[in-house]
Amino acid sequence: MRFFALKGSEKLGAAAARALAIELDPHEERDFEDGEHKARPLVSVRGKDVYVLHSLAGSGGASANDRLCKLLFFLATCRENGAAQTTAVVPYLAYARKDRQTKARDPVTTRYVAQLFEAMGTDRVVTLDVHNFAAFQNAFRCESVHLDTRKLFAPLIGKLTGDLPVTIFSPDGGGVKRAQLLKEALEAETGREIGFGFMEKRRSRNVVSGELFAGDVSGSAVFIVDDMISTGGTMLRAALACRERGAKTVYAIAAHGLFGKGADALFESPAMDRIVVTDSVDSAVLAKTGYPKARLDILPIGRLIGEAIRLLHTQGSISELVGIEG
Repeated sequence: MRFFALKGSEKLGAAAARALAIELDPHEERDFEDGEHKARPLVSVRGKDVYVLHSLAGSGGASANDRLCKLLFFLATCRENGAAQTTAVVPYLAYARKDRQTKARDPVTTRYVAQLFEAMGTDRVVTLDVHNFAAFQNAFRCESVHLDTRKLFAPLIGKLTGDLPVTIFSPDGGGVKRAQLLKEALEAETGREIGFGFMEKRRSRNVVSGELFAGDVSGSAVFIVDDMISTGGTMLRAALACRERGAKTVYAIAAHGLFGKGADALFESPAMDRIVVTDSVDSAVLAKTGYPKARLDILPIGRLIGEAIRLLHTQGSISELVGIEG
């Protein structure tokens, strides 16, 4: 096996490598003055099962486009140089939000990205808490593996809750299934009855509307669940609505903390008791540094990624790890 982590994803790659009890394999990346680049493995990949980790959220001067292009080219380079199999390990998969047409002549970018991976000869794509699980599976013709964070978040929810009743809440209709799965996982683990709720949200030309609120959150510890936090507007909108309806405490949990422009409003709002994300992208760690007073916790996913790679490499059963019942 060979395991590489591209520039910008080295810390997460190193954590996954430690979980595997191996070292990251060396590679070279060079950027040219005109914006082009080249990357190559510095060890032989011929006949090897190759894993390449790179998270595709833009940060640190590299856009999502830059990161996607570098990952695609590196995977193709490994295939060009005799790799028996290539797996893209992409904790945050860019362009997963645009998975269907909602306006005339819209792109379906999720499918286009899938076609790019397949054109590079990629055998398998592994990702974490993608925006739309069904769309992700349907977009790819190569093997797709979707890792689940429910088992990471469930113990933390138990610690934060105390004796309060718990409500799992989706900030929009599109995330209802994700929230329901977390609710079921918590009930199975704790034996407690867990409440559920969601809020209506429609976005058109960047204007958000929708007032429907379903669920009883009064006196509860409310956990607002989403796949990502970008500006934080969706989370904050839901948190304020829950507070208005009597929520005792409100927490935001998401796999990916992108924390783009405007996220400071989320960090500073008294409506939010705590925000919990994973270290799937660098921007989460940067936010922790940039907003030292923010009530932000970051859960590590290196062990989860490493265990997934181990099972895939040894052809073990991965169903429990990805959150699918046997």
